[in-house]
Amino acid sequence: MPVVLDPDAAAVYKAFQEAGRAPYETVGHLKAREMYLAARPVANPEPPELESAKPLSIPAPHGAIPARIYTPKTLRKSDGLAPCLVFYHGGGWVIGDLDSHDVVCRKLAHEGELIVISIDYRLAPEHKFPAAVDDAIAAVKWIAANAKALGIDAARLTVGGDSAGGNLAAVVALAGRDGDGPKLAGQLLIYPATDFAMNTPSHSEPETSILLTHSVIKWFCNHYLNGPADVDNWWASPARAKALAGLPPAYVLTAGADPLRDEGDEYAKRLKDAGVPVAYKHFPGQFHGFFTMGKLLPQADVAASEIASWLKALN
Repeated sequence: MPVVLDPDAAAVYKAFQEAGRAPYETVGHLKAREMYLAARPVANPEPPELESAKPLSIPAPHGAIPARIYTPKTLRKSDGLAPCLVFYHGGGWVIGDLDSHDVVCRKLAHEGELIVISIDYRLAPEHKFPAAVDDAIAAVKWIAANAKALGIDAARLTVGGDSAGGNLAAVVALAGRDGDGPKLAGQLLIYPATDFAMNTPSHSEPETSILLTHSVIKWFCNHYLNGPADVDNWWASPARAKALAGLPPAYVLTAGADPLRDEGDEYAKRLKDAGVPVAYKHFPGQFHGFFTMGKLLPQADVAASEIASWLKALN
């Protein structure tokens, strides 16, 4: 079935093409980070008002991992403690930071009525694989160990993220199941990257090469991975894990015009086949990255509200 963009997604893509912005892979990673951050105000919706959004410093073997803790005005407390979503931002492991996903985290905290902690893991190419995974795991371990002091119920701890962040969330969930990290209540995988083999049909269809183009994916991968051997490591490609049984409940979101569509879909099916409770939502007329573009794409708000409902039902 050919991918047909929703009218609003098609309008955004047309505007993007007409703007003539240089592709990330042609400007270098430092400039790409600036461009990615500069584009946020155009697409991000107005953030909801929260009780607080404060910086947090998480100790790690290499030094501190910067983070940000979001507390909404309405919090679902039990015995004085609230559920928490640990969020890993997208950006191909190369771009993105706490600010690029600030509004998304505010929305999830507000609508999910839970604490959100966003993690500023180390980026490639300065820090190649597995630095981001090391940080992702170290952060969730520290949060679980210090849950009570943070007002968090460690039994209601969920991990999540979009794209590269969805990849990290899936890996953290696997590591936690295997004893390298806390037992988690859930995993939120928003158009996750799950397999660096990148051999599914959606990685070669012309109509999926929108914003997240086939060439920029290769550029991200070359920055992040050390070489072909990393592809088979489930710390990089969670789909390469031998078994998915015993993982926490998952919410998996995919988009039609997205190179990562098929691997996200396949991962959701494998989770379900392994007996993991899965909520799966497909947005056929949207492209990769739409979730952060609520100002321009109403489907982003639909997705955020549905995710919030899932988080509430989860814990």
